[in-house]
This record gives sequence, C-alpha cells and structure tokens, in this order.
Amino acid sequence: MTDFGLKVRMAVVGSILFAFYMLVGAFGLAMFGIGAWPLVLLGLLVLPFIQYKIGVWSATRRAEEMPEEGQYRDIHQMTESLSRDMGIEKPTLMVMDMGVPNAFATGRKGNGVVVVSTELVRLLQRDELEGVIAHELAHIKNRDVLAMVVGSSIAMMVGWVAYMVYIMSNERGIGSIIVGMVISNIAQMLVMVFVLAISRYREYVADDDARQYIGSGDPLARALEKISEGAEGRESAVDDSVSALCIFNTNRSLLAQLFATHPPTEKRIEKLRS
Repeated sequence: MTDFGLKVRMAVVGSILFAFYMLVGAFGLAMFGIGAWPLVLLGLLVLPFIQYKIGVWSATRRAEEMPEEGQYRDIHQMTESLSRDMGIEKPTLMVMDMGVPNAFATGRKGNGVVVVSTELVRLLQRDELEGVIAHELAHIKNRDVLAMVVGSSIAMMVGWVAYMVYIMSNERGIGSIIVGMVISNIAQMLVMVFVLAISRYREYVADDDARQYIGSGDPLARALEKISEGAEGRESAVDDSVSALCIFNTNRSLLAQLFATHPPTEKRIEKLRS
C-alpha cells in the first residue's frame, strides 16, 4: 500500500469501521454480560475468518488450475516475473469459463489466487494480458481482498445489532420482525457505502501499481477497452459476489454507482493514459 491518498482514505474509513466494530462488541457484552467477553471476542474474530474461507471457495469452485504448458506457459512466466518484482509469492493461477472476458484475484498475500477467463486469454494481446495480471497481483499485494472481507463482515454485524436493538425495544410480532429486517438492511447498506467507496479507490491504485510494474498504462487501458467491448451483449456466468473481485464490473445507474465496487471504466482508462 504505497499510495498516499489510499493511506489517508483507509485511515479515515478504517477508523469509522473500527468504531462500528467496537459498537458490535459493546452490544455483545451488554447482551451477554462482561463475563462472556471471550465468547464475544471469538465471534468478532471467527465471522470474518469464516466469510473469507467461504468467499475463496465460492469464487474458485468452478475454476480449474491453469496448466503450465501450452498456451498458458507465457502467463505463468509473466506472473512469476511480476510477482518477483512486487515482492510477493507467485499466486496459484486458475482458468474458468466466465461467459465474458474478465479476471479476478482472491486469497491473501502469500496464499493468493488469480483466475482468468478463457475468453480473456483469447481476446487480449500479450502486453494487455500482462497489464491485467499486474492489476490482479497488485490487489493481492495491497491486501484488498482481506480489506473487503473484513469490511463486509462489519457491515453484517452492524445489521444484526440494529435488528436486535429494534426487536428488544419493541413488542414481539410479525410486524416488528419485518420492520427490524428493514432497519437491519438499511444499517448494513450504510456501512457498505464506506467499504465500497474504498473498493472503488483501490481499483485506481491497482491500475496505477500495474502501470508502474509494466512500465506503461497503455496496455492495461487497451485491455480495459477490449474487455468492456467484449462484455457488451453477453451474459456473465460469474456470481454477483464474485463480480466485486473482477477487473471489470460495470454499473450505470446513479444508485448502482453509489454501491458500485468499481469506478467507471472510462475514468480508469483516462487515468491510465494521463
């Protein structure tokens, strides 16, 4: 994480999310008693871990390990070279039919996974594919996947607390349950606004890191143009939960942009070529 702007934004949003995290812990202690602090602490730590494990499994369950020979040999070589330059271990490379040209990274630094679609391999030139791989490696290097998992876990916990507070302060009944669920979803969405704002900025940082390591932003810019054009009129086979990890995830409406995981592709291309 070398970008100063990212550090400032992470400090601000991280402080807000940490405050929400402490609020959840305080509610747990108030509900179960001070003596139950080991149980509360365990819950606070276990939920993100479980969500992380499930997320990695869900993202890669339909992917196959990429062969090191044939058409994929060059991808392995460029990934090994880029990983060495970035100071990280070479991640596991996998390939998957996604219906559209795309790629994503998951896992953590030292145990990462990069998945590329067969459509992407057929579409891009070597230097363009190198730009995409460098972008995904930057996500692993900057621990972006872990940050998203922790953030979404905190949002889930805050939603649960909001639900319990409402239920405990009102008469039980189907009406209270429905209202509580609505309040829970609203609270979770409000927290996710902070998490997703950082996610969008992290895409810019990963783009910039890729530009630095491959020496130019133009190959990745061309790749994004081709990926965007190649996705038009085609249905993605990637689950919504995995789309947040992909290098390309378009959102057009104003509401969708507020909860988008990615900035507009046009702006990313403009920054890469500026």
